[in-house]
Amino acid sequence: MTTTLDVFRAEVAQWMHEHLRGEFEPLRGAGGVGDEHYDPALGKRWEQELARGGWVGIGWPEAHGGRGLPLLHQVVFHEEYVRVGGPGRIGHIGETLLAPTLIEFGSAEQQQRFLPGIRNGTQYWAQGYSEPNAGSDLANVQTRARRVGDEWAIDGQKVWTSWAKESDWIFVLARCEPGSQRHQGLVLLLVPLAQPGVTIRPIRQMTGVPEFNEVFFDDARTEASLHLGAPGAGWRVAMALLGFERGVSTLGQQAQFEREMQILLAVARANGAARDALLRERLSHSALTLRAIRFNALRVLAGTEGAREALIAKYAWSNWRRDFGVLAADVLGAAADRIDDDPAAQTLRRIWLASRADTIYAGTNEIQLNLIAERALGMPR
Repeated sequence: MTTTLDVFRAEVAQWMHEHLRGEFEPLRGAGGVGDEHYDPALGKRWEQELARGGWVGIGWPEAHGGRGLPLLHQVVFHEEYVRVGGPGRIGHIGETLLAPTLIEFGSAEQQQRFLPGIRNGTQYWAQGYSEPNAGSDLANVQTRARRVGDEWAIDGQKVWTSWAKESDWIFVLARCEPGSQRHQGLVLLLVPLAQPGVTIRPIRQMTGVPEFNEVFFDDARTEASLHLGAPGAGWRVAMALLGFERGVSTLGQQAQFEREMQILLAVARANGAARDALLRERLSHSALTLRAIRFNALRVLAGTEGAREALIAKYAWSNWRRDFGVLAADVLGAAADRIDDDPAAQTLRRIWLASRADTIYAGTNEIQLNLIAERALGMPR
């Protein structure tokens, strides 16, 4: 019997097949800004195409311009988007991180000002959290914000800022109370990037592309009203935003992992690596572990489990993908060290290089294990 979810799945697949072609064909299967041949301008036009089709903000409440689709429909969208070959989303930070935070903490004026641009694919955002001495230990942020008349003045530095060069705005976690420490005295500000007080320097990775950036604030300015939550209470807002980061969009990430797994399996069959018993065992273990990670994400999103299950998610997927990168290199064999035009080999080589960072960004392994020990298992600090 055909269900409403089946109908919706077919609708997503048909739209993707009809629109991910022609001008947008070069984006098929692209990972995003971190890919060597990714065209950010084309990626932004794709965001606008998605917006015209009604596929941006599908989980937002209708009152805020979204479609208000239930969780299972959002899961289906992410699965079909990746299955058909949808590229990495350059609007991801605005749509899935900032927008829910605006809806929960923003004023009506802020929501009316920023949500339409995110929804229409005409405004792009970067995340200003990490600093040279405040990465996994985010509470150590040293960027300063002070009130000057009807503005905030910001001084400091952010680093590992994804896509800053392609963004219009950045949300910045800064210290607004002199003498405050750790989680106290912080504010989350919305700051325009196109101004004299902001300098962006790309960081070229060993993959050859500058996905990340350093962002320097030298008396940068933003309007006094552009803070989310009360000044001094920014830590609460910042943590809520990170909660959205681990929301339903993670299923799109896992669908991308599944596509990468299928690429690896195809390569292993083609080059004979699948005939090696040890590699076959590792491939099977990797595929089963990915399935378990997906089931854990589904039960967390469904609300049937508590914080313990949510806390293991980042540690689980990042270590899985790091190991997957090593497995990909082993399956490729000597081809892992070559540069050629084979799309599958290019994808696997990129994963091998890029996955080394997965256990570092968004909270290192060490930080994740501390969180699991203290918050999930109740162990002493």
